[in-house]
Amino acid sequence: MPGSKSNLVSLHEDVINDTSDFSEMKISDGKGSVEKRTMTLIKKNGYHDSIYINAAKIFQGIHTEKHKDRILVRYGDDSVSPMLTFKDEYSQRVSYELAFSALKYQDLLEEILLDSCVYPCQSIPDELTSLLVVMLYDLQDRKFQGREIFDEEEPVAEVRKIEHYLYSFRTKLAAALARCRIKHDALSIEYILPETIRKQEQRASALPLCVWINTFKISLQDVFRDLKKKGFTRVESVSDLDRYTYCMDQHCHDVLLFPSSLKEELLNLDLFADCKLLLQDKSRSLAVHSAQALLNTGDEIIVAHVGSHLTIAHMSVLTNDTMSRIFVCGVKSSAKAAELRNLFSHMGCKNIQLLHEDFTEIGPTDPRLQKAKVILLLPQCSGLGVGNPVDFILNEHGDAGLLRDLFQGSVSEDKLGILAERQLNELMHAMKFNKVQAIVYCTCSVYPEENELVVKKALESGVEGNKVQPYRLIPPVFSTCSNSEASTETFFKMEPSEISSGCFLAILAREKDSSENLSVKDILARAAAKGLLGGIVVEKSKEEEKKQPKVTQHRRNITGSGTEPKIAELLHRQTVSDIKAEVSVSKAVSNTQHNANRTNSSVQLKKSINPVSNTALPKVLKHTSHSSSMGKAYERQTLARKARAERKRVVLKPVEIVLPPVITPYISPQGNKPRISTHPCFHGWTGAKGLSGRIFPPPLSEVVKPTVLSHPRPWL
Repeated sequence: MPGSKSNLVSLHEDVINDTSDFSEMKISDGKGSVEKRTMTLIKKNGYHDSIYINAAKIFQGIHTEKHKDRILVRYGDDSVSPMLTFKDEYSQRVSYELAFSALKYQDLLEEILLDSCVYPCQSIPDELTSLLVVMLYDLQDRKFQGREIFDEEEPVAEVRKIEHYLYSFRTKLAAALARCRIKHDALSIEYILPETIRKQEQRASALPLCVWINTFKISLQDVFRDLKKKGFTRVESVSDLDRYTYCMDQHCHDVLLFPSSLKEELLNLDLFADCKLLLQDKSRSLAVHSAQALLNTGDEIIVAHVGSHLTIAHMSVLTNDTMSRIFVCGVKSSAKAAELRNLFSHMGCKNIQLLHEDFTEIGPTDPRLQKAKVILLLPQCSGLGVGNPVDFILNEHGDAGLLRDLFQGSVSEDKLGILAERQLNELMHAMKFNKVQAIVYCTCSVYPEENELVVKKALESGVEGNKVQPYRLIPPVFSTCSNSEASTETFFKMEPSEISSGCFLAILAREKDSSENLSVKDILARAAAKGLLGGIVVEKSKEEEKKQPKVTQHRRNITGSGTEPKIAELLHRQTVSDIKAEVSVSKAVSNTQHNANRTNSSVQLKKSINPVSNTALPKVLKHTSHSSSMGKAYERQTLARKARAERKRVVLKPVEIVLPPVITPYISPQGNKPRISTHPCFHGWTGAKGLSGRIFPPPLSEVVKPTVLSHPRPWL
């Protein structure tokens, strides 16, 4: 059994050097890249036994099943889902990466086993075939060098057995690999992969790293300053990224983009270790920012799926200033809840409340969620738009079957139908929450069945009922990307590319109340129908005007033949309708108007084009204090000239004159003792004035007790 490197160097050095040379030719860009890749290969010394076991379990569930007549390598029964236990995040990541690599090269690895006569083997049962394939890939990746054994590691019998068996046939295995490369005319095993898979890997390797800033712990400016001290340079766009550079995302103000080649170095920075910078797919940041833009102060939000704790933490950071609470559904176990609380506490998040029920198990009238205004729905999807499937599975707790789907380049119709039906049910359930005003729906799928069609079916279902406003599609609030093909009028879409992962985003918001779109005329008509205008006549339509008496037309002419704003007419008539006394201004008294210009009044007089009736004249707001004898004298004068005054009336134009509160007495019907009014006096009418500039009161016979204005406000 191999235990040290010294025993490996002298064994079959010619075969090892041959495979090493081909491995170094995998990178085609430049000498520096080749040297860096070669150093990485030399440093590989294998993994812990537990990692091989977990990788074999994952591969057992995702390996490609072939037709019965073509089956040459048997993998045993995979009907039972394996139980995976990981020591830490690193072990989990490496296990998935190793399983995914074995899946991509499954055909090649099986061919090597058969060509070298290493398989079949009676001593190795079918249940261990997955472990055999996984460890064979790792052995050739180490150029058939022995694995370094860690003293503190607890040995696993199955792993040591397979390792000893493969190492004993390492010469035959290396020779079989060389023959496969010659057969496929491939410089390295990467060139044996289908072209679609190679392009996908090239795109994934070039995809920029998306990082969001945890402003609970550090400000944006401090991040920029720290990165500058560490030798990073800020550039304008993604196309300018090269080596130690970064840029701001064009959609999210707290998201930074780094070159993919810096992943390992970035994760070792203190900024990442202290949870000040967090690595996550951009699609989740887009969804979180879209949801945050729909919230007002005090509004609460429902996160329908646990998904990644990073998404919930990002939502908490963005809603910190709005004092919003975040309800997270589907935290089933107390152990999971404790783990999440510990993570959120370490990241500085405090406004998160965990719910153990699944989202679809919570009723729309649940009293805990009555203040929720937005639902963030990130359903499980096929995920074929993601760039790095392993990161997506780890962060979003996704299904390992995504690795098989990505390798095949498609999803089976049965699986796609199940996913679409589940997504539709969740979206329709979200629409039943009457208090909720908006829903953010986001996937990483490239299939319309999971995107546009789900949203369309949900909108057509009408599950929200007739008692609330229906939903409609609105565009996201952040600016659309520079590529016009990446978005539509109602949906936001990004296709998988070398600069971004695939993403679909839809925002459903309730339609505004129809009353918000009514004209002023409609609002006044509705108010009059409810008896809120106190008998004020509202302008009718042309058809209605033909049926109305002419006096209605006269009333409309007060505001300038219907051309003035209707709200001015409303305020004017509402103010004067509470006083029933009419003012008859005589022509003789009005001829003295030019002598009153010495006063401070700024009210302008305008003559009406059409004569108006007495009922159209304004009423007195407040009566000034005068002697009763003077009132009687002018009463006689007014009565004598009443006939001629009908032919010429002064029409008042509402203006805004705001005076400080004053004490304005008026004559009480019970006597001449003035009653004091404590309301501010807004003079908005003009009448006859004497030579001294004082305003004469109306005839006492027509004075009635005025009522207090229901809306003491300036006229418009």
